[in-house]
Amino acid sequence: MAETFVEFIIAENPPARLDKALSRDVPAEADLSRSRLSKLIEQGAVLVNGAVVENPRHKAEEGDQIKITVEVAIESHIEGEDIPLNVVYEDDDLIVVDKPVGMVVHPAPGTPNGTLVNALIHHCGDSLSGVGGEKRPGVVHRIDKDTSGLMVAAKSDKAHHGLAAQFEKHTVNRRYLAVCYGAPDQNDPRIHGIRGTNFESGNILKIQTFLARHKTDRQKQAVYFDTGRHAVTRARIVQDLGTPPAAALIECWLETGRTHQIRVHMAHVGHSLIGDPVYGGKRKMNTRSVGEKGAAAAAAFSRQALHAATLGFEHPVTGEWLEFDSPLPADMAELVTALGGEA
Repeated sequence: MAETFVEFIIAENPPARLDKALSRDVPAEADLSRSRLSKLIEQGAVLVNGAVVENPRHKAEEGDQIKITVEVAIESHIEGEDIPLNVVYEDDDLIVVDKPVGMVVHPAPGTPNGTLVNALIHHCGDSLSGVGGEKRPGVVHRIDKDTSGLMVAAKSDKAHHGLAAQFEKHTVNRRYLAVCYGAPDQNDPRIHGIRGTNFESGNILKIQTFLARHKTDRQKQAVYFDTGRHAVTRARIVQDLGTPPAAALIECWLETGRTHQIRVHMAHVGHSLIGDPVYGGKRKMNTRSVGEKGAAAAAAFSRQALHAATLGFEHPVTGEWLEFDSPLPADMAELVTALGGEA
């Protein structure tokens, strides 16, 4: 999606709430409704006097300088492309695919083709749902370009609405496998001192914070405790890697699904994902723990070690519970093995 900016100043005697003040004063040519403005505020797309504000109830003041980032749909038609898809399940209403590393989910100015949407349009043809706009037909969620694993797309309008509702209510079962630095264990006193964390029965680490755009880097998300969107991640160790553990294969469950959620939360507790270029995944590994081979494998790993391994949801038309599993991809399996584990 391309971006445009709307800038203006709040006039005298504004309504108390920011969303109402924006609705009153936003230039008419911007064509932004109050509900759209509220969503833009919650998405971190509104700056008030240079600072991100994500609460529509924020108190507006006369003279506030407003800058709104608005995504604009790409006008060009998206063509289907004959790109191989690993189809896990398909019926008349939906399709589940195992997305490879390196594939972008939907077109954007920098990646107008070669995306999952291009592949879905070719594979599904006219049966692919168009709800949500031409740019992301059938897509009700996404995973990052360099995260591999399971995704579902709708092929009918009814399925699209039904799946979207389940993601909004957080009833979809999403389990990820990841390789992180260190071992997030309840016996590590350092984790207990980190705000927003606690351990549940079974050595399950619960991370509960708010997430919002980074204040200075719009490409990143950051942890907050007084603003942003509520985010909950649970993680547990599957295998310790190294002696003593210098890394771990972990599984993570999403109670919510925010942008970069697992990556940000694991970095917050000091256990960044190996290979993560944004959130601290390029540390030196202790060779005494994992050997020269393991340390070299971690240093060379070229993407965040994160895989969407399980996807479960209620079929939006039949009501049947569907659940799918995907094994570790080859690159992550090789990393686990190099670090002394069993993939």
